Amino acid sequence: MGALLAAPFCAASAACCFGSAACSLCCSACPGAKNSTTTRIMYALMLISATFIAIMMLLPGVQQKLVDNKWLCDYAGVNCQHAIGYQAVYRVCAGAASFFFLMMLLMFGVSSSQDGRSSIQNGFWFFKYLLMFGIIAGYFFIGSESLATPLMYIGMLGAFLFILIQLILIVDFAHGLAESWVAQYEDNDSRACYVGLLVTTFGGFLLCLVAAGYVFVNYAIGDGCGLPKFFVILNVLICIAISLLSVSPMVQEVMPRSGLLQPVVISGYIIYLTWSALLSNPNESCNPTVANITQSSISTGTANKDDSFVTPMPVHSLISLLIWLVCLVYASIRNSSNTSLGKITGGNEENVQLNDVEGGKAWDNEEEGVAYSYSFFHFMFCLASLYVMMTLTSWYHPDSDLAHLNSNMASVWIKIFSSWICAGLYSWTLVAPIIFPDREF
Repeated sequence: MGALLAAPFCAASAACCFGSAACSLCCSACPGAKNSTTTRIMYALMLISATFIAIMMLLPGVQQKLVDNKWLCDYAGVNCQHAIGYQAVYRVCAGAASFFFLMMLLMFGVSSSQDGRSSIQNGFWFFKYLLMFGIIAGYFFIGSESLATPLMYIGMLGAFLFILIQLILIVDFAHGLAESWVAQYEDNDSRACYVGLLVTTFGGFLLCLVAAGYVFVNYAIGDGCGLPKFFVILNVLICIAISLLSVSPMVQEVMPRSGLLQPVVISGYIIYLTWSALLSNPNESCNPTVANITQSSISTGTANKDDSFVTPMPVHSLISLLIWLVCLVYASIRNSSNTSLGKITGGNEENVQLNDVEGGKAWDNEEEGVAYSYSFFHFMFCLASLYVMMTLTSWYHPDSDLAHLNSNMASVWIKIFSSWICAGLYSWTLVAPIIFPDREF
C-alpha cells in the first residue's frame, strides 16, 4: 500500500530530475509552488552545493588527505600544489561559473514556457548537476601552473559586477522592508511594527557608529595611513548625507514612506564594504591583519619547505558569504516584477494559476511570458560564482610560486568604489521621482 502511495511522488521526482518536467512537480504539496520560483531555488541549491565543495577544499584535513593519498593529483596529472587549497577554490568556482555562463548562452531569448528551451531551464536536474560537476572536474585536469592568475583577474571583474547586482538587491530589500513595516503600522496600528522600526533604526545607527569607530581605530591610524583615514571619514559623511536626504522635505513629498530605516541598511553595508576594503590593504602599518592572517599550512612532502598551502578564511569572508547567501535566496524567491532588478531585466510575473498538476498547487506560470529573464538570471549566478571565488581567497593576489596569497590594492579600490556606487544608487532611488515626476519608479 505504501509503495502505491509513494509511486506518484517517485514518478514526479523522476520526471523532475531526469526529464523535462518542471521542478514544481516535486512540490505539488507545497502552497503556491510556481515554476519560476522553484526553478530559481533549485539553481540556488546548485550554486550553494558548489560553494560547499569549495569551502571543503579549504579545510586543512581535506587538504592533508589529498596530499597524502595523491589520488586526485596523480589521476589528473597535475601538481598537488596547483590542485588543493585555494587553488582548488579557483577551479571549483570557475567550473560553476562556466556552467552558468553556458546556461546563459543557451537560454538567451527565451520569452515563455512555450519555447522548447524552457524545459531545459525547468527540468533535467540530474543531468545539469552532472554537467556542472563534470565541468568542475575538468578544471582539475588543467595542469597550468599559472591558472590562478588569469582566474583571479576574471574573478575580480565578475565579483565587482556581482557586487553591483547585490547593491540593487540590498537597496530593493531596504525599501521593501521599510514600506512593509510602515504600511502595517499605518493600516493596523501595529505596535510590534512601531517598536521594530524604532529598535532597528536607532540600534542600526548605533551599530554603524560603533563599527565605523572600530574600522577607523584599527585600520586608519598609523604611518602612511592617510588614504584609509580618508576612506573611513568620507564614507561616514556619505552615510550621514544619505540619511538626511532620506528624510528631507522634497523626498518626503514624493515618497512619504521614506524614512531612516532604509539609510540604516545602506549605511551598514557601506561601513562593511569599507572594512572589507581596508582588510585588503597591503600596508602593514595600517592593516595589522596582513602579518597575522590565520592560515593553515601543510607540507607537500617535498624538499622545499616553502611548498605549503594557505587556507584563508577570515571573519570578513564568512560575513561576505552570509550576505551573499541572503541576497541569493532573496533573488530566488522575490517576484521579479516587483524588484528593481526585475524592472531592469524585463521580468513579467504572471500570478494567474494556469495549470493544476494532479490536484496539487504547482503550476506553470510562464505560458504567457517568463517571470524573469532566464539569460540574465544565469549571468547573475555566473558572477555570483566568481564572487564566491574571490571571497574565499580574500581577494588576495597569488604569489609567483602559487603557494601563498598577498594583499591586493586593486581589491581595496573595487570595494571602495562599490560603497560609493551603493550610496549613489540609493540616492538615485530618492531623487529620481523628483526629477522625473511623470515616470513610475
